[in-house]
Order: sequence, then C-alpha cells, then structure tokens
Amino acid sequence: MNETDSLLMLHRALRNARLGRGLSMTAVATRSRLSRTTVSQAFNSSVPPSEETLAALAPILRLDLEMLLTYRRACPGPRSSNSAPVATVKSAGRVPEDDAVFEARYRDYLKTRHGQLTVVGLDLRGPAASSWPLDAAYLSLELADSATQAQRVERAEHALRRNNRLLIRGLAGSGKTTLLQWVACAAADGELLGPHDGPAQPPVAFVLPLRTFARRSEGLPTPQEFLSAVGCPLAGAQPSGWTDRVLDSGRGIVLVDGLDEVPERMRDRTSIWLQELVAAYARARFVVTTRPTAVAEGWLAASGFRELTVRPMSRDDVTVFVARWHTAAKASTDDPEVQAHLDGLENDLKEQVRAKRDLSLLTTTPLLCALVCALHRDRRGQLPHDRVELYEAALTMFLYRRDHEREVVAPEGFTLSEKESVQLLQRLAYWLIRNGQTEMPHGTAVAIMTDALMSMHAVAQQGDATQLLNHLLTRSGLLRRPTPDTIDFVHRTFQDFLGAKAAVEAHDLPLIARNAHDAQWEDVVRMAVAHAREGERVELLEAILARSHEEEYRKRLALLALACLRHATELPPATREKVEINAGSLLPPQSWTAANELGDIGPLVLDLMPSAVDTPMRHARYSIRTAKTIGGDGALAYLKSFSGTQDLWARAGLCAGWSDFDPDEYVAQVLAAMAGELPNVHLVEDRQIQAIRPLRVTKVTFAGDHTLRAIGRLPHPERIKSLTLQGNGRVAELNQLPTLFPQLEELQLEACRKMRDLAGLETTSVSQLSLIGSTMLRNLGPLKRMNGLRSLRLLDLERLTPGRVPALPQLEWLDVDHGGFLTMLDRWPGLTRLSVQGAGFLRGGNFELPPRLSHLDLWNVELEAAWRPWFEGLTQVTDASFGTRSGVVAPLVDCFPQVRSLRIIAIHGSIEVDVRPLLELSELSKLTLDGFTRVNGGEAFAPDVIRIEHS
Repeated sequence: MNETDSLLMLHRALRNARLGRGLSMTAVATRSRLSRTTVSQAFNSSVPPSEETLAALAPILRLDLEMLLTYRRACPGPRSSNSAPVATVKSAGRVPEDDAVFEARYRDYLKTRHGQLTVVGLDLRGPAASSWPLDAAYLSLELADSATQAQRVERAEHALRRNNRLLIRGLAGSGKTTLLQWVACAAADGELLGPHDGPAQPPVAFVLPLRTFARRSEGLPTPQEFLSAVGCPLAGAQPSGWTDRVLDSGRGIVLVDGLDEVPERMRDRTSIWLQELVAAYARARFVVTTRPTAVAEGWLAASGFRELTVRPMSRDDVTVFVARWHTAAKASTDDPEVQAHLDGLENDLKEQVRAKRDLSLLTTTPLLCALVCALHRDRRGQLPHDRVELYEAALTMFLYRRDHEREVVAPEGFTLSEKESVQLLQRLAYWLIRNGQTEMPHGTAVAIMTDALMSMHAVAQQGDATQLLNHLLTRSGLLRRPTPDTIDFVHRTFQDFLGAKAAVEAHDLPLIARNAHDAQWEDVVRMAVAHAREGERVELLEAILARSHEEEYRKRLALLALACLRHATELPPATREKVEINAGSLLPPQSWTAANELGDIGPLVLDLMPSAVDTPMRHARYSIRTAKTIGGDGALAYLKSFSGTQDLWARAGLCAGWSDFDPDEYVAQVLAAMAGELPNVHLVEDRQIQAIRPLRVTKVTFAGDHTLRAIGRLPHPERIKSLTLQGNGRVAELNQLPTLFPQLEELQLEACRKMRDLAGLETTSVSQLSLIGSTMLRNLGPLKRMNGLRSLRLLDLERLTPGRVPALPQLEWLDVDHGGFLTMLDRWPGLTRLSVQGAGFLRGGNFELPPRLSHLDLWNVELEAAWRPWFEGLTQVTDASFGTRSGVVAPLVDCFPQVRSLRIIAIHGSIEVDVRPLLELSELSKLTLDGFTRVNGGEAFAPDVIRIEHS
C-alpha cells in the first residue's frame, strides 16, 4: 500500500463512518470539540490529520483508533508552509541518570505548581471558587492565523505540536496564561511529544512569566537561571549544565508569558534576549504570549515565529467551560448536597447564558466566563438582574484587580486608578456613540486623550496622550486596534455601558431620547436609565413616550421604555404605570401580523415576552412565530419553554420553520422535549434530515428542491405515514415511493413544478392525496387503481380539467376549487364531505349532492340571494364550515337549516361577527368562531354552544 492509497483509505473510513452514523460535519465538530476547520481537513485535506485529531474522532465515529493510526502512519508526513522549519533530528542519546532523577522531581513540581487554574481579580464573598484543577477546567482555545488571505483556524494544542515557534496574541482574560500552564503540565505528563521527544526523552517545559523579570535587578535570565528567576525551590538541585542539555537536545519548551507585562523600555531588550535563545537552541520549542497591541506584527518573524491570535469563545466553548467549571467545583467537596446544588447551578447557568443577551455578549473569554460562573455560585444562582452590577464587577476586574493582584507595575509607564480608567474610557465610548461609529481613527482617540489630560493633572504627569492611549489599549482589556489606524471596543456592550454613563453625566438626555428609535442606541437607552437619578429617569422615559405619535417607531419605543423599567431602581409609580399601560396591549402578540411586526423589532422583544406558562394558549402560536423571526440563542431558549404545550397550532409551529437554528441543537432542545406524537416536521436542509434521527417522526414535509433519493435518506423511512413535498422542482415521478415509504398513508404535492403524472401511487397504501399548484400535472389515471384512496384535494391545477379526474366510488372527501366539479358529483357517490372554494364557485344553478354527504365546507364564498335555489338541497348537511371576509352570517340560516355543528372562520383582515341571526338554527349545538376580532351576541346562546378560537 503506497502513501496515497493510505490517505484515501483513511478518508474513506472517516466518511463512511460519519454517513453511517448520520452525523453532519457540524455535529462531528461539536461532539469531538474540534474546530469545524480541523474536522473538514481531517476528512478532505491532502495533509493527513494528526494523531490527536484521530483520537478525538474515533469514539464519535465508533471507529477503531489503532486502525486509523495504522493508515495515518503510512500516509505522507504533514507539511506546513506557516511553521518554522523543524530541525533535522539527531540522536538525543539517553538522558543522564542525574538529569533523569531531577527531571522526575521537576515534572512533579510543574504539575503541582501549574496544575491549578486561578482566576485573579474576582471580588466575591461566600463559597465561590477562584481556583480549581487545570485538567478539569482547561478549555481548548481556537487560534486564528490571519497572515494568509483565507484565515486558518486550529485548536491551540494542534498548533503547538506542529510549530516550533509561536507568538500568540490574545485579549485580557482570553486564556493565554492558562494555555501555557496546560502546555507545562502536558509536557510533564509526556502528552506533548515533539519531533525530538520519545518515551525515554520526554519534553521539559520552562514557564517564564515576564512580569516576574520586570522586577529583577539582574534583568532577563540566562538558561541556567530559568528556575531560580521564577522562584522554583528546586533551582539549587538542578545538575550542572542540565538546562543547556535539555534545550540543545530539542526537548525543551520555553514558555514566555506576557510580553505586554514588560515595561515598554525593556521590550527591545526582551526581543534580543529571545532572538539569542532561539539562535543558541534552534531545536528547542518556544511559545510567547502577548496582548494584541503590545508589540508590532512580525516582531519575532525574523526568528521564525508564527503569529496566531486567540479567537473569542464560541457558544459551544462557553457551554463546555461552564460544565468544566462546575465539575471542578464539585471535585473540591465531598458533600453530596453541595454537589447536587452545583449540578443545578450548572444547568441553570447554561440556560441563562443561552437565553439572556447580556450574558451571551459578555461571555466571550475564559476570564469573563469564570467571572459569571463565580458570581452565579456566589449568589446561589441569582445573577444580578441589574446589568450595571454585572458590568461594574467586570470593569473592576479588568481595570484594577488583575494587574494589582498579579503585581504588574506600570508596564506602560502609567498607574491609573479604576475611576481614572473609567473616565477616560467613557470619553472614547461617548464619541463613538454620538457619531454613530463602532471604531474611531487613532488620531481622534489621541485628541480625546489630550483633552482629558487637561483636567487630569495626576495622570498628565505620567506621560502624553499617545502614551496614555497605548496604555489603555494594552492594559484595560477593553480596547483594541482592529487596524493600525483605528481604535474600537472589544465588547460593544462595554462601549454602550460606558457611553451611556458619560451621556447622563453630560446631561444629554434629549439626545438619547431623539435616538431611542435606532436599534444601535437600544442598549445605550437602557443603560442610561440605569445610570440616571430618579428625576432624570422620569425625564428620559417621558421624552421617549412623547414620541408615541410616530407610528413607524411607536411599538419599538413603547417596548424599549418597558424594557427600561427593570433597570430603574427608583421610579414614581405614576411613571411606571404609564409605561406599562403604553406597552401592555403589545405582548404577547395576538395575530400573525403582530407576531411578524414584533419579530422585526428584534431581540429586545424576547426580554419582555411572557413565559410559556403565562402565555394564553390561543396566543402561543403567535409568540412562537415572533421568536423564530428573531432567531438566535435567546429565541431557542424561549421556544424550548413551549415544548410542553398541548395546543395543536403551537406544536405545529415548533415543528416548522427551524432551518435558521443549528439542527442538532434545535432537535435536542425543542423537538425531543415535546411530549406525545410530533406534528408534521418541516425540513428544508439536508443537515436537518440527520438531526431528526433521535426522534420518532411519522409526518414530514420537505420544502425545496430535494431529490427523491435525498428524501429517501430520512432516518427510519419505514415509520413515515405522511409526506409533503413543497416547492419541489426536481421530483418528476414517484415510482420509487412505495419502496422508500412502505407505510405511507398521506401524500401532499404542492407546487411540484416537474411532476407530470402519478405513476407508482397505485401500489402505495396512500389514502389521503393532495395535489396543489402542480402546473405540469395532466394525467390522474393512476388514481382509479388506488382502491384505498379516501380523501382527495385538487387545488390550483391550471392544466387539469374536472373531466380528467376518474370516477372513484370509494372516495369520501373531495376538496376542489373548480365549478365544473359540481356537475360531475355522480362520479364520487360515496362522498360524505365536500369542500369548495372561490368567490364564483356556486354560479351555474342547482346541483344534486351525493346521498351520503353530510359535511360541507364553503371557503371564501360570500352567499347571495340569487344562489338560494342551490341551497335547497343542503338540508342533509349537519356539519358545515364557512369562511367569510365580511362577517355576514345571516344567509347561513337558509343555507344550512339542519346544521348541528358549524365553524365560521374569518378569512384575512380584522373583522367582527354578530352571531344572533344564528339563533334560528334549531338543531345547532356547537358553534365555533375562529379568528374574529370581536364576537357580538354570543351571550344569547347556551354557554356550552359557542367556542372562540384564534388560529
């Protein structure tokens, strides 16, 4: 077997296993905790996947890892144009006995010293943990290489194994230091073998935090000083020349943490120190970390360093982090009650992070996630309802406590108090808000700092405006430089928080009110209410309500004012009541139009919608529509709360229109939680097909151009009893249908543009058939051989005349929209139900109804006196449905004199109905009124006769 064949067989094994398990690429990435890019490359790249990637994929795909590794070892070796050249391996020889004994002690020390993850800067009371085992809490970070035009993304541990020299940039709290801790412990455990390592010569890590050296009078350490410079108690016991031997053999991993924490005056010297180390020990591995703006791009490029940037945490990363944080917290106690409590906190926090925009916007780094986890535990599951408190805790951590507790002393030459930092950041944030920008020119930021220094004497003595801005960029953790010439905030939520505070302090409430209709100002308005004093709150809310005459923005402004109430700690009762009354009629939505309008307003609405428990059943379907229009994690959490509903329309809404959500998540969170048999499940994309595998689906709708072969890949097609094809332009014939779906009972073909005939249906068990808008369909001959057919709908079929429909004596229900069918009712003598629609349908005279017909539906038909002769034969009708645009129901008394059950539906528009004329129907025992804005005269009927619905 040659190398190419081995790679082909490896790819084939992975692909076949994925298809066999019915997993999408997204599902594989999610379950393996690998990036989507890494998974895609494993299945398709000409470069074989790493052994670590295969180890992660094997259990997910239920493959034998040893088999995959056998293929892998026979593949061509990995090549990377981005990594520094790996030196040719020379025999490292056996590690001297003295070295081996010491290294064993040193590895134990590393695992103990760096095996705990400590979050500094948390200011909490109670049992909240700020330290927990690294192996339980470490989160694999995604690193982006943006040097190429197409950004390459890979997990940190994979990059470390493939590159000898890395410079990793990341924002404050993004996990850079934790990554180096993990590397040190993984090396100590022999889990990070490189090209020069083997079982007898495992790697040795040296952790060098530069902030420690900044306080050394001796300067940067030489290799033999690595241990003593960081205060390692084993420094005096290391064998002479040991560090040199480790680095020269290629087994050494030098982990240099925090270029940004070195005073600016020392950074050139640090660069020279690193270059000399690399030159002296070309076979060693080096990893250097820094905040993004501390050093220029390409700062170490001459020494062969590849630059990578830590990406923000994904939604899945946050979920994993929360789980691991609580797992680590449980490991610190033996009390089963405490452990059970932590389990509950974990599940609750996952839901809150998904459902609350405030938290999802905030939890983008491990540090912020840890802050939220600790606050959540410290407050026994009650995170601050007031965002101000949450943001202030984060600001304190970023702007003061982290540097203070890590003893980082003025690396940029500035020492600022938390208050001074906040004041400076407020100025930048407010400029962005006032000017409707998300980033500002670097020169503008310098000008703002210049103005600030004129009134901040103590700060001005420490440096000029450019130096001050650089300090904020490097140390605050809240600013970044997206391009060399621009400045922005890393979190828009902090920009709005700080900018709103500046606006309130500047007495610019009219400016805020004038812009309240703009979605970009939404959080600014809410935070301004939070920052304002009581009188200022009243002024701002009254100004917003005063704009209610602006019809275009009326609903948004009313709902925004309502959302502001939760941030108003003090507010006069009269103002609060005015706000609530102004928005009270909007929630929950009570029509499809209202549902769509609220959905267009956006995520703000989700924060205000009543819970599923508090939503009247008749309104649930509209609330579901609103949430789906908005989309996102918050909408998914909201929809999940309806999974227990028994309302048929709401259940149908949950099963339709979910293609904008991650299919695996939607199935797990919403559909799988629905009790009882699922309604018709709608599928738009192929990835949804495999996602529903865990469900017991019997009714399914395919929307779009799916081939019959793709449709046949449904999990458990033998269970399918109802199939609908909508808007399909690829299926032209149905010969394969009996084989694919042997238990099929109901088939609907809607706007199937290429469907020409129905050959193949005669061998199915279909009893209900609907043909709607299939413009090419001409031949219905196969229907006469469908002995089990009981229900037939024929609507909007331009090329089909009634004469082409065969005689079907067994047919029980016919639904049509062509007047010609009424002249041919003798072809279907077994009809018990007839549905007809169209304004001019009844024109043409008196028709004789089949003798068994007792149920008649008239849709979009306004009854006229001229048609009364046709009604004379309707005395046999005992069940009827009538769709009206006008709300006029008096003619029904003559139309259905013997009716017992009558349903009247409002078709489009907002109309009222007066049901008093129907008192003349002596046999009427059930009257259902659906979709009317108001029902008049209902009190004249017995209480158990009338039922009002809103479908």
